Order: sequence, then structure tokens, then C-alpha cells
Amino acid sequence: MTTDSLTAGVRTIVYPVKDAARAKALFSALLGVEPYADEPYYIGFKAAGQDVGLDPNGHAQGLTGPVPFWHVSDLRERLAGLLAAGAEIVQDVRDVGNGRLVASVKDADGNMVGLLQDPATEK
Repeated sequence: MTTDSLTAGVRTIVYPVKDAARAKALFSALLGVEPYADEPYYIGFKAAGQDVGLDPNGHAQGLTGPVPFWHVSDLRERLAGLLAAGAEIVQDVRDVGNGRLVASVKDADGNMVGLLQDPATEK
């Protein structure tokens, strides 16, 4: 199996935010686009092939800063590999809507790593 079949790379980054309105204004100005999703639980932007999310509940879920999300074909397999390599679970696997799965871990240095699996690639 090649690395290409395991991950499509980092295509999503999620920022935990305390003031969603201010963060939305800032990222709208930065990215030059309006959000494609604007819900109380998530604000999402798409710009230059990148998905940028704002999570108003992120701090309450243990997020301390931006989390890069690696798009993977088998989230549970990648998560098991990361845990076996010494990562610590921050957010266990959960469906965030329409079959999209996410999870996050931190490494021994406290760096956050997110995993994201779209339903089209679900095994």
C-alpha cells in the first residue's frame, strides 16, 4: 500500500474560537470569501483548495489551538496506528454530519493531529 492510499494530505484546519462573530469577520477578511457553512456549532470557509473551520465549542472539547486535519481513507486504522505510536486521544471518533468522521490526538510534545474521513472513502 502506498502513502497516497492512506492520506490525501492536510486539507482542513479547524480553529477553536470563543467569539464566533469576530472570528467569522476576521476569516472572511483574510480569505476574501463568505462562509459556506454558518451554524452555531461550526463555521466553514473554502478558499484556495483549503477548508478552514471555526469551532465555537472547540475549547470545551479540549482544543487549545488550530488543528490540522489529515484526510484519510480509513480513520479508525490511522487512529489505531497513531495510538500505537504513542499518541494520546483528545477527541475520539465521531460523526460530525452526513457520515463525515473526525478524531484528534496529540503527540508526546502536545502537538495536535486531526483525522478526517469523508463517507465516500469509508470502508
